[in-house]
Amino acid sequence: MAGDDGSGGGGGIREDEVHVQIAGSSKPETSSTIETAPQNFHTKHWHWWLMVALNIFFLVAGQTASTLLGRFYYNQGGNSKWMSTFVQTAGFPVLFVALYLFRSKSPSTQTTTSNPETSVTKITLIYIALGLIIAADDLMYSYGLLYLPVSTYSLICASQLAFNAVFSYALNAQKFTALIFNSVILLTFSAALLGVDEDSQGTNGLSRGKYILGFTLTVGASATYSLILSLMQVAFEKVIKKETFSVVLNMQIYTALVATIASLIGLFASGEWETLEGEMHAFSSGRLSYVMTLLWTAVSWQIASVGVVGLIFVVSSLFSNVISTLALPIIPVFAVIFFHDKMDGVKIIAMLMAIWGFVSYGYQLYISDKKATKTSVSVEENS
Repeated sequence: MAGDDGSGGGGGIREDEVHVQIAGSSKPETSSTIETAPQNFHTKHWHWWLMVALNIFFLVAGQTASTLLGRFYYNQGGNSKWMSTFVQTAGFPVLFVALYLFRSKSPSTQTTTSNPETSVTKITLIYIALGLIIAADDLMYSYGLLYLPVSTYSLICASQLAFNAVFSYALNAQKFTALIFNSVILLTFSAALLGVDEDSQGTNGLSRGKYILGFTLTVGASATYSLILSLMQVAFEKVIKKETFSVVLNMQIYTALVATIASLIGLFASGEWETLEGEMHAFSSGRLSYVMTLLWTAVSWQIASVGVVGLIFVVSSLFSNVISTLALPIIPVFAVIFFHDKMDGVKIIAMLMAIWGFVSYGYQLYISDKKATKTSVSVEENS
């Protein structure tokens, strides 16, 4: 995991991942051996960037699709808050396919600690704790989306960047540069513009009490989400200490399993399960559409979650949060296409600001990665 190189986002591959052990070799150091080191580095260098790009795609595509499907669910007559919470994690079984494809050839249950049983116990407790927190966070988001206009909801969700800055500083020793600070500010303001543009319409007829409740719960959800990202990064670095994609998928699968069970209990304990049949029959676009909406919402959330956890794994929780916020001003573009929403000048400016913020952060990654490349190659040549 990156985050301790002073770049704010990590920007490059860690030194222990690219170091070729020439000094420890029993063979004399030759020119061909030295030439191999930069090649090995550049191979891992491009592999790192490929993983970053892939996880960004998963996050943005998954979050955009799940948000649009969630809005479609409410627009067509869906009203169950616990069902909305349930589908955010219930799609985790599809990840077993990816877990099989990316399975590690080495034993997955072994760790670097001297007491494997203690390590397994710690990891299990981490999965349970994070899963319960995720379930509570998803429920707060469900209430917020129900009681707030979409633009207000997006604006408050953007505050997760500020919360994440605090948690990353406190838990992950995250450092900031001017470019990263500029990126955070721009991405936050781009989402804020969307809220200012539409919130002049008021609270959409909601009572003041429900509006305040939705506002409070969405702020709480944003803060909790940021805490989850930082805690995951701590778990990867301090407890799990394994750097394979299967570990990332395990984190997502087992925390989602716990969150899904908790949501299912909530669905039955609240009595909302009794209304689901009537909700399905009353769904404006039909019963099949109701089922498919929930199904693909669940799948989309899992795709987004893989992107979130993957970016925490290869970069940092702050970068994951920045990319998550980038999707907020992108969603209105698809809303224009599918829901015929109006695209005005303020929304266009918000999207341009978001792109500017993303480029700012990406340029910081480029600078940091370039420094890491020079340092690693220099070390190999001098070994």
